[in-house]
Amino acid sequence: MKRRTFVESAVAALPAIAVLGVPKINLDQELQPIQLPKPEKDGGKSVLASIQERKTIRSISPDPLPIQMLSNLLWAAFGVNRPEGLRGKPGRTAASASNSQEIDLYVALPHGVFLFEAVPHRLAPVVPGDFRARSGRRDAATAPVNIFYVVDRTRYVVEGQPDRNIGDPEVQKSYYYVATGLIASNVYLFAASQGLAAWFHNCDKENTPKEFNLRPEQQVLFAQTVGYPAKT
Repeated sequence: MKRRTFVESAVAALPAIAVLGVPKINLDQELQPIQLPKPEKDGGKSVLASIQERKTIRSISPDPLPIQMLSNLLWAAFGVNRPEGLRGKPGRTAASASNSQEIDLYVALPHGVFLFEAVPHRLAPVVPGDFRARSGRRDAATAPVNIFYVVDRTRYVVEGQPDRNIGDPEVQKSYYYVATGLIASNVYLFAASQGLAAWFHNCDKENTPKEFNLRPEQQVLFAQTVGYPAKT
């Protein structure tokens, strides 16, 4: 079998591509953006029921999530829930210091890494290839979705800022760790609401920055793995 034929056959066999509706990739194509469908904002278990069900599930099936489920997940995590928030930015589903929105979600799927862009509600291509193993956990490497939490410290606006401490690196650290926790909690509650498995954990912080083409001002913090619970 020729190399091109083998690669195209292997790519076509990836279940996540078929389910997510991602354009088929081959040797001559770059990773394409994924326009997510409009998020569904109803359904699932109630908030109180989701809190009751919230837990870490580490055994996660490799079965892919439908694109609508992925859309709903990312919106719940850190999507836009109102057109105007503090400082002229849209409001998001998780709070951040002075609405800095300093946390980016890098989403590792089986065929590539994408940046979640909240305002157009889409996934922008970052790098092709399977980098799920960079989440640093055994079962996470085969799970359908791994979210990497990346802080961009340039988002902290110092000039004209009523928060006099926002330029302090130690204060910034406290802010972006809290912001990450708030987003991760949204993911946990969404997973509990929908019967999904979620797992917040550490990740490979040495190789991931260069593989994701991050700038020096960006820092990988944690990862969170999401998918269906593995069948027992």
